[in-house]
Amino acid sequence: MIKAADDFKTGAVMVIGGGIGGIQAALDLADSGQKVYLLESSPAIGGVMARLDKTFPTNDCSMCILSPKLVEAARHLNIELLTYSDLLSVTGQAGRYRVRVKHKPRYVDADKCTGCGDCELACPVAVPNEYEENTCQRKAIYRPYAQGVPNIFTIEKAGEPPCQQACPASVPVQGYIALIQQGKYAEALAIVREKMVFPAVCGRVCVRFCEGVCTRNQIDSPVDIMHLKRFISDWELEHADEVEEAIEQPGVTREEKIAVIGAGPAGLQAAANLTRQG
Repeated sequence: MIKAADDFKTGAVMVIGGGIGGIQAALDLADSGQKVYLLESSPAIGGVMARLDKTFPTNDCSMCILSPKLVEAARHLNIELLTYSDLLSVTGQAGRYRVRVKHKPRYVDADKCTGCGDCELACPVAVPNEYEENTCQRKAIYRPYAQGVPNIFTIEKAGEPPCQQACPASVPVQGYIALIQQGKYAEALAIVREKMVFPAVCGRVCVRFCEGVCTRNQIDSPVDIMHLKRFISDWELEHADEVEEAIEQPGVTREEKIAVIGAGPAGLQAAANLTRQG
């Protein structure tokens, strides 16, 4: 989403950077009666100071100094936080600048997110944690640190993996394999079924385009994706009493009717996709 200067209040001030310096500048300006837009490219304000244990030269607790300012900036009526946003351009002259800001998608509804962290616990994808200097991992849905402001989670998406791109059904391979690794077989099967109604069949006769482009080929051999799909399908047959069969209801019901010619796997998949669309 791109915001132009016309969307902002006339005479407002924009502070670029949500580190401790930017936060203090925003607070000082806001206290003087100015409308302040605090722009920060990361999902939360705080900057480098949020990652420190102690501050020089007093050796004081870094977060003890920063936390009250985070809360004050978030609650101040004259400050609007523009987190996870980038400055695209600045034009004009002193007293009448025009700025263009790109607000990056969080893929999380900021109005509904309570910051409870349940999504982070359920997320199967782990990536290096830059907040901890990549010494450990975090989940793909995350907040930079526990006291982060705003207290809203963000999903980091980095394109589409080659295995999913190669799959004719565009099945999110990495997602269900990560769930299998964690023993969440029913959840893994549900992800496959969003794109493919016959995982048991494909788990036996698939031509494995995904394995042909698997980046694991660069090391030794590809991940055995087809047999993993077969595994969770066979697991369902053996644990049918543990799996709740959810019948997906379309959001709308359309008056038009469509005839699918042929009742093979492709025809049945097409019928299922059309049914989901009402």
